[in-house]
Amino acid sequence: MPHSRNRNPSPIPEVTWDTGLKEMNETWKGAIACLGVAVFFVMTIGIIYWQVVDQPNKNWILKGSFSGLIWERRTQTLVIQTLTEDKTFAEIDVENVGNTDIEVPFVRNMCWLNKTEFCYTWDSVAEVKISLESSEEDSDTECYSVTWTPIHCHVDLKDCFSMVNISWYGGASVHAPSWPINDANISMQPFTVSDLRDNPSGFGSVLERYFLGSSGVSVLVAPNIPLHVGMESRQQFCLQTPPSMERMPLQYTVCVGHNIRAVHQESMQQLSTARRELPNMDVLWLPFWKLLANVDSGAKLERELRTFSNRLKRHHLGEGVVSLDEHSTALLASMDHSYLNSKKRMSKRQTRDLPFVKLLNISITLSPYLSVDSQQFQTSIQEGIEDYWLSLPSGPQGRPVPLLTQWKGKYSVKLNITNPEATNWFLDKVDSLHSHLGMEYVILEGGEGNPFEEQALRPPLALVGDEYIRLLADLAERIGENTIVTSGTRSRHKALFIRMSALQSDWSYSGLKGIIPSLLHHSLLGYNFFIPDAVGGSLSAELVTDDELFVRWLGITAFLPVISFQTPPWVFEKEWVSATRNVLLKILPKYTPEYSVPSVLVAPVTEKGALQRDIYLPESDFQWQDTNNAQVFDGGTFLESYPVGLGDVAVFVQWRS
Repeated sequence: MPHSRNRNPSPIPEVTWDTGLKEMNETWKGAIACLGVAVFFVMTIGIIYWQVVDQPNKNWILKGSFSGLIWERRTQTLVIQTLTEDKTFAEIDVENVGNTDIEVPFVRNMCWLNKTEFCYTWDSVAEVKISLESSEEDSDTECYSVTWTPIHCHVDLKDCFSMVNISWYGGASVHAPSWPINDANISMQPFTVSDLRDNPSGFGSVLERYFLGSSGVSVLVAPNIPLHVGMESRQQFCLQTPPSMERMPLQYTVCVGHNIRAVHQESMQQLSTARRELPNMDVLWLPFWKLLANVDSGAKLERELRTFSNRLKRHHLGEGVVSLDEHSTALLASMDHSYLNSKKRMSKRQTRDLPFVKLLNISITLSPYLSVDSQQFQTSIQEGIEDYWLSLPSGPQGRPVPLLTQWKGKYSVKLNITNPEATNWFLDKVDSLHSHLGMEYVILEGGEGNPFEEQALRPPLALVGDEYIRLLADLAERIGENTIVTSGTRSRHKALFIRMSALQSDWSYSGLKGIIPSLLHHSLLGYNFFIPDAVGGSLSAELVTDDELFVRWLGITAFLPVISFQTPPWVFEKEWVSATRNVLLKILPKYTPEYSVPSVLVAPVTEKGALQRDIYLPESDFQWQDTNNAQVFDGGTFLESYPVGLGDVAVFVQWRS
């Protein structure tokens, strides 16, 4: 019998519990989701608060024995300070982080396993690696190596060093030099040597990728990277690597020390490890007399030379070196001097000419340029030796096409200094001139500039930047120890004298006032053997007419390694001829051999019309004696409005009672 189903007597209807449970689960899920969103929101607010408000502005990212590197996130600068934070060595404005309105934490060190390295990456911008170079515990210096590497080829890498409260020195010669360089205002441009006659807003004849700060800091930029440099007067100087397909890095080293002297010595060792060679010191004892001869033949030039030499003797101005420019050198070289080497008996005139050619002290001027109108260039084309000149890598039958450039107003080609056959040809040319002229000195000019980069052409790897100047210094060294160059970079160790850039004939920092900043700049970079510009300035081919300027200029250069003239003193009154003779025959022999550089203080007058100047005598264990009147002063004395006559030079020597 089948069982019947019992009926529910309750009035409450039956329900299915599965549906209720599902509805309740959905409600709890929504509540939990809302709670999660709220927690996430609170955490986000907390993180933002920590980053913006609670997080410290300074983060130590590297620490040495006495200094450390700090990231200041609000100003986006790297700061090198002492560990006690009582001294700031340098502030570096990092302009590689993209949007400067967004604060970058810069706290996640991806090289955290190495306590001497810091690594960080900005998405789509650049990677940075900073290494603290190890040093001895008792070392006076510590160095930080900084390398920025772009993520892609469109990134501009740029770091700027503050000039506020720090005096900076070094870098490159400029048209109107100042000491320190803080007053310079130079637009961002390639950091390469240029001819200031053609490019007065560029960088001049002596250049090193080295800057020294008064706080005890130095900056050394890697030599093998393209570099642009700009300066904002009294604000900052900036290093920049432009965008490139090769994604070239911006790489430099910052060294700090307890004092500026220790940092400079450490930096000089890093700048060049080669042994220093000394040039021929005979040049120190002879003045250079530049001959201004506007003639068109060698015979006329010989007459000018003879007349000039006789005038020097007549005015009793002593023995010197008569300096010939490149045009005069070419005129003499084109003359036939074969009779000098002949075994045949010479005529009376030839005998009379022999002392002039062989015994007169002369310097000649050469350059790596050759006019395209010259027979030598035409011959080189006919003989198929176009690769003697800087060339473009294309042409008929694959032959190189010489690169045209301008030199002294003429279309010219420039010696391919990377070609050994070309440099040997140039050396043979010098030997031939020596056998004909018997010159004492060779001035090698024209290394400035890069013809490829000037014409927006990509140079060969061997000639990027200032590499031509460095190779030209090698060539000058092969010519001999009596060679003088007009530009230098990475060549301070070579046995060469370097001639300073030409100055204007005026009282400005482009003229007289620029002498002392220029010589300090040369000395700082290690180019101690220099020849200053001619007395009165030589930027113009015209003779100086301001006799006061001439004699004040003479008062400065009398105490420099070499003295040179373009304007002869006999164009002025007789008293200035006597003053010049006094400098050459009395002042130079008196001070040069007997006194060392700590022991002589020279205070020249550089203001037009001034017959007095303020002088500070450095504090020392010695007293100071005025060589003009024998007055003696204690060290640390400030002499206000001290009289200095027009024909005088204020010279003090250390004196012990």
